[in-house]
Amino acid sequence: MTLNKLVFKNITRRRGRFIFTLLGIVIGMASFVTFMALGGSLKSEIERESAALGANLVVTPKGSCAYEQVSILTGEQLPTTITAEEVATIRSIDGMQAIPYLAERSVIDNRPVSVMGILPAETKEFKGWQIAAGNYFPTEHAEGAVLGSILAEQFELQPGAEIRVRGTMIPVLGVLEETGGKDDLTVFLTMPIAQQLYEQEGLVSYVAVRVAKIDEVDLYANKIEEEVNLGVVTDQQMLSSVLGIVGTVNITLQLIAAVALLAAAFGIVNTMMTATYERKREIGILQAMGATRFNLFRLFLVESAIYGFLGGLGGAFLGLAGSFYAAPYISQNAATSFVKGSQQSIDPLVLLWAVLLSTLIAMLSGLYPAWKAAKLSPVEAISNA
Repeated sequence: MTLNKLVFKNITRRRGRFIFTLLGIVIGMASFVTFMALGGSLKSEIERESAALGANLVVTPKGSCAYEQVSILTGEQLPTTITAEEVATIRSIDGMQAIPYLAERSVIDNRPVSVMGILPAETKEFKGWQIAAGNYFPTEHAEGAVLGSILAEQFELQPGAEIRVRGTMIPVLGVLEETGGKDDLTVFLTMPIAQQLYEQEGLVSYVAVRVAKIDEVDLYANKIEEEVNLGVVTDQQMLSSVLGIVGTVNITLQLIAAVALLAAAFGIVNTMMTATYERKREIGILQAMGATRFNLFRLFLVESAIYGFLGGLGGAFLGLAGSFYAAPYISQNAATSFVKGSQQSIDPLVLLWAVLLSTLIAMLSGLYPAWKAAKLSPVEAISNA
């Protein structure tokens, strides 16, 4: 009987044990792939959103913490305490362009969406937007909404449709071309209309600032702080702060994935050790027929590897599906909302590495049982069977 036939016979001998051991590996690897897929691209997602903001400085309410900085990048609702007078003072400083934003939330078809009050002409120039369908705001006080491309697609909204914002029906004027950032998932209103709907007359959430001389960013930050009693952070400071907070999410996901893999590894050890004790007589007979210790060691190691390969294959695809369906539930707050974007850009190599890692872990888990089986002598194996 060949090695392949022996392996197949031994694995399928106890079908119940085979299925449950395999399920343990599948679930463990699925957890690993899910959490790694959700957390693996957080850093690149944050850097992309920071670049899409297009600002060298961000002015926030005094005392704002890093959580508010996360919300700026994700489009979450923010405290609105910066006054029109403070915005005018910031905009009066020479050598920089300052764009105020009012960040709020609304609901479309019972699903939360970001709403942003903007100065239409200045924001379009600042962001470099292009219109994909319909028209842009004709005036700074126009009643209507311009939608991000992905949001319009998700809710099947086109120019001429209407959406409800704070109990008021707002016509859709146009749809932006895809930007690759949070703007694609946002409803944009003119600043006066947004302030009126959300009862925030004369107030904004934050101000994005682009300076003329990049090497004088700190100088401009000091000027703003001297003129108004507000918080000012550079784009690099905000990026570092946000990465520090959201990085804890990634670490947590990785730790959970490691525990799941450890549990799967012990399942393989238990299964193979049990098989070693149950098959002592078979081991003795194989040795009597000329099988070497290396042959026996390889036999048990290959069985472990098959568990790992099949479990990794099933876990990789189950984990991929899990990350897709779990992301909307995990990303309901600012600290974890970046996983919504990161799980959409899973590298196919992640699946390949998951299968290879599962196989490797299974083989490492099978080393001790394989060694135990190989060191049995023919007489000992048969007499203790």
